[in-house]
Amino acid sequence: MALILLFFLLAVSAVSADQDAFIGVNLGTDLSDMPSPTQVVALLKAQNIRHIRLYDADRAMLLALANTGIQVSVSVPNDQLLGIGQSNATAANWVARNVIAHVPATNITGIAVGSEVLTSLPNAAPILVSALKFIQSALVASNLDRQIKVSTPHSSSIILDSFPPSQAFFNRSWDPVMVPLLKFLQSTGSYLMLNVYPYYDYMQSNGVIPLDYALFRPLPPTKEAVDANTLLHYTNVFDAVVDAAYFAMSALNFTNIRIVVTESGWPSKGDASERDATLDNANTYNSNLIRHVLNNTGTPKHPGVPVSTYIYELYNEDLRPGLVSEKNWGLFYPNGVPVYILHLTGAGAVLANDTTNQTFCVARDGADRKLLQAALDWACGPGKVDCSSLLQGQPCYQPDNVIAHATYAFNAYYQKMAKSPGTCDFKGVAIITTTNPSHGTCIFPGSNGYNGTLVNSTSLAPSSNSSDSAGGCRPKYLYGSNPYTMSMILCVLLMTLAFL
Repeated sequence: MALILLFFLLAVSAVSADQDAFIGVNLGTDLSDMPSPTQVVALLKAQNIRHIRLYDADRAMLLALANTGIQVSVSVPNDQLLGIGQSNATAANWVARNVIAHVPATNITGIAVGSEVLTSLPNAAPILVSALKFIQSALVASNLDRQIKVSTPHSSSIILDSFPPSQAFFNRSWDPVMVPLLKFLQSTGSYLMLNVYPYYDYMQSNGVIPLDYALFRPLPPTKEAVDANTLLHYTNVFDAVVDAAYFAMSALNFTNIRIVVTESGWPSKGDASERDATLDNANTYNSNLIRHVLNNTGTPKHPGVPVSTYIYELYNEDLRPGLVSEKNWGLFYPNGVPVYILHLTGAGAVLANDTTNQTFCVARDGADRKLLQAALDWACGPGKVDCSSLLQGQPCYQPDNVIAHATYAFNAYYQKMAKSPGTCDFKGVAIITTTNPSHGTCIFPGSNGYNGTLVNSTSLAPSSNSSDSAGGCRPKYLYGSNPYTMSMILCVLLMTLAFL
């Protein structure tokens, strides 16, 4: 027993706690299913999110993140890995184009080379370490190697016999990759990237893992999992998996490499076979995860050593194929509305996603002008919004364009309807933001405590499910003293029927 305790104390001291843990978010794999980069950055700022991980190095996203101070981890996609792993010049070109071109304005601090390569792209495994070394060489040549760390994310499934954690080891067939990889991480002061999904561990355990144990819910001492070799008590799956990775590295004689969790989360919706993919469980898991990480409690093997974690993911991905759960890992819908309000009292300001109720409805960047015009006409007509501030000579007349006028009308309707679900869509051309769109003397409803008054009405703004039987009838909302003509009134009536 004395030898076991001595080993444990030495292992604990090997990984230092020299900085606080952080919570970051993964942006997602399909940027076409998300708001514009500027709207993404506005949400990150509003939620005080200071760390974000991209699954590529999207130029527009990196430009939008410039001068924000947000720490960014970019990625080499798997489909580019073979080229980079076989050519130092290709790696240098990738770094020049995707990193050097953006720093220091964009605060890039990490590069993830590939994603779960050993389990998802095993044919690329032999060149994985070469790819990391080539990327590192390009950073050294540009004097960026101290600022930017290079690593590669792994699925936790590369760990075998993960409980008890003290007996865990990496799949031996990957030793020719893992040993040089860990040597690289150790020599560069980088960290092991690990994807940890208690949801899948729970789902695949056939009832062996209790739901409360997966969700960080408090357990009575008799229900805690105990590692018989170390006598360490585990109250949640997350800590057990992270410690299993630490012990697996120790089995290969690496004891001073920190772990960063690059993906973790819980889906908020699933199909009939995924009954525990619920809003309540997703809220519980992510709220408890955030508190656990930000409290710097560490793990039983390394108490007090931070385990910085990126939540998967910022937005739901409605276009993602596969099971229902695959589309529903996000903290927010693509229009910026929280999927659920996290329970974060006392956990700090990060991801306080109720946004203190200061939300506004604005025209979506890049929206079709004709659709904007039709939605504007609806809001100022059948939607019964007071658009008098948009008349010539009034405070919100300038700028005199459909985007600015639609933004005012959309927000006025959204506030008038008390921000009810579905009242900021307008057939997909509107989006919710926490940035106050007021400008000059044009004060938008919802600003300075004014939220509008809910009227006794059952009509909702045009949604993405509305049919467009009004066809080509796109009357322009007339400002000034000119009255509507009879033909325009007829068009408005037709649009009303189409949107109801």
